[in-house]
Amino acid sequence: MISIVIPCKNEAENIPPLLDEIAQHLGDRTIEVIVVNDGSDDNTADVLADEAKKRAFPVRHIGHRASVGQSLSLRSGVLAAKGEVIATIDGDGQNDPQYIGPLVDTLLEGGGLVGIACGQRIKRKDTKLKQLASRFANWLRGSILNDKTRDSGCGLKAIHADIFRRLPFFNGTHRFLPALVIQEGFDVVAIDVLDRPRRFGTSNYGIFDRGLRGALDLIGVWWLKKRRNKMPIAEEINHD
Repeated sequence: MISIVIPCKNEAENIPPLLDEIAQHLGDRTIEVIVVNDGSDDNTADVLADEAKKRAFPVRHIGHRASVGQSLSLRSGVLAAKGEVIATIDGDGQNDPQYIGPLVDTLLEGGGLVGIACGQRIKRKDTKLKQLASRFANWLRGSILNDKTRDSGCGLKAIHADIFRRLPFFNGTHRFLPALVIQEGFDVVAIDVLDRPRRFGTSNYGIFDRGLRGALDLIGVWWLKKRRNKMPIAEEINHD
């Protein structure tokens, strides 16, 4: 089973068309969709209640009483997931669900060596300022962490569930998933994905406040990388 985790806050209008596309592109697979409602104050809860009744696949609603951010919302979804593979996608409609299947297939084709398949956005639809900020942040993360992707901030990813649950979770985890997977001893693969404009609503993220937190998180992940010894290959030895 594929567990599709969608963290969202105040994305009630974007949820139905996103689920329509998931049904269109993944209807022949065994899936569940977990929408993590991160303290929304719109009618997200009502929308999810309606959607859960009419979809052929399970639509699960994980609610936060107060907003804790994207990374900890992912954590709630990951811990609740029943699938062997977890796919993540943003709730604002900018990520296209047609790429979930190829990401999962690319991950599985890597066998036990690959831990994560990442989307890399092309033809970005954000403002020029956001594009420049994102490009710089991705370059900086890649230069320092060598995380094998040019766009670690893309919300489209597929990860083995058991690996995902090993990772440390903090407010900026979602930007460092490739680097954290590498620290666990697994490889990273990536595919290009087309970016789309937001359908409804406005972004929940600023540029400068996110940049400051990202810089502090980068120092922390770099420290973890320096402190981590080479991961051992552990196997049980049978003495029978």
